[in-house]
Amino acid sequence: MADITRPSLRLRPSEQRAILLIGDLIASAGAMFLALYFWYEYSLYIMVKSGLSAARAERLIDVKVPYWFYLLPLIWLLLMVDSYETHIASNWKKTLRGIAVAPIAGLFGYSLLFTFNQDPNSLPRIGIGAFLVFAYILTLVWRGIYIRLYTSSGLMRRVLIVGAGKAGHSLANIYSKISPPPFLLVGFVDDDVKKQRKAYHGFAVMGTSEHLLEIVESYRVSDIVIAINGVIKGGTFQTILDAQEKGVEVIRMPIMYEELTQRVPVEHLESDWVIRSFVDQVRVSGVYELFKRLMDIAGGMLGVLFFVLSFPLVAISIILESGFPIFYRQERLGKGGRIFRILKYRSMFQDAESDGEAKMTAENDPRVTRVGNFLRSTRVDEMPQFLSVLTGEISLVGPRAERPLLVAEFQKQIPFYRARLLVKPGLTGWAQINYGYVSSVRETVVKLEYDLYYIKHRTLSMDINIILRTIGTVLRRTGR
Repeated sequence: MADITRPSLRLRPSEQRAILLIGDLIASAGAMFLALYFWYEYSLYIMVKSGLSAARAERLIDVKVPYWFYLLPLIWLLLMVDSYETHIASNWKKTLRGIAVAPIAGLFGYSLLFTFNQDPNSLPRIGIGAFLVFAYILTLVWRGIYIRLYTSSGLMRRVLIVGAGKAGHSLANIYSKISPPPFLLVGFVDDDVKKQRKAYHGFAVMGTSEHLLEIVESYRVSDIVIAINGVIKGGTFQTILDAQEKGVEVIRMPIMYEELTQRVPVEHLESDWVIRSFVDQVRVSGVYELFKRLMDIAGGMLGVLFFVLSFPLVAISIILESGFPIFYRQERLGKGGRIFRILKYRSMFQDAESDGEAKMTAENDPRVTRVGNFLRSTRVDEMPQFLSVLTGEISLVGPRAERPLLVAEFQKQIPFYRARLLVKPGLTGWAQINYGYVSSVRETVVKLEYDLYYIKHRTLSMDINIILRTIGTVLRRTGR
């Protein structure tokens, strides 16, 4: 029997991310004030070393702090954008990597500004350097505290899955692959007598629904996940309600799946759930649509500028390796299944699909040229599509626009595949930054799950997060 009391504080991933954000903001604000203090003391030390008395140096010292220096805490949060997923934030190795990358990226950005700025004195090296060091140290300390609290069993939720069928197995399988675990999984409850005393993915079936309340009390269960496909028996339903009255949180399997994976469980959805999620709840506010379009226009204009500036070098590189043409056009499906044509830099050899059959691009695809591989890894091959962003055919953020032939094939094999056409396609998206190449139907299902998660949860802040993470992908050259 467990001797740990039921957790009184149950935080959802969004709440955990908010705590991370607040903690990082406090740490970076503290780093800013420490940097200002260090900057002042360093300037005082230099003046005293030059021969002035300490008293006279204090009267003469004049540390001119530019206004943008006070924005450094917010800039630090942007540099840390990749580390706000709870699975990453709870892992020491990934956390250390994320915190280490942030000051390096900040130093790189500062170096670019320092190189092209006509007044280097407006970019204080001492202040910036001190801020990056202090921000690194304080954020590291705060993240260490967070991980210690996150992995403390006394604060973690204790979860029981009702239903040891396919849906329950999927949850247990996903849970077993996450390290450190986001909660403590107690086991299963199932009324099928054939499943009693069996274990799935290392977790036992602990009894039937008749024993549910007893198991909840004995193992201090804080959350129950309903992983039953079809009709729930009246007695089971009433027992679940009794547990809820005792303070246990009841969660549906699709919601827990989304929490663990940030994907929608396509293979475990029923039509009524899809209608509620992607018809009734898919609508977004007019304010979101307006700001998203404004963001597309601003991003499209900036992208077209980069496209024009980089065109001569990219064009020459493509021609020297594999000749003409420089671009290629291809039909894709947009919102509502409307056909449009995209323009991209050619990254494959000519006649890559000489048989006329549409083929998915695989990792290390032999059809991709050496120049094309570089263009793909840096996303430069997508730059001509900024023209389509300006015209409104695609957005900066959304599901990847697919070819009509592939969509027709996938919708025969994958449930709800056409639901991704409910929104405009995008240059980048939730699936693109979270998943790599897909070369099979199974992998396409996973990518669809990411797309549907985006469609269901899309907000302006999520779009901005995707754009910032895409920029990180480009800088690391890990694009697909």
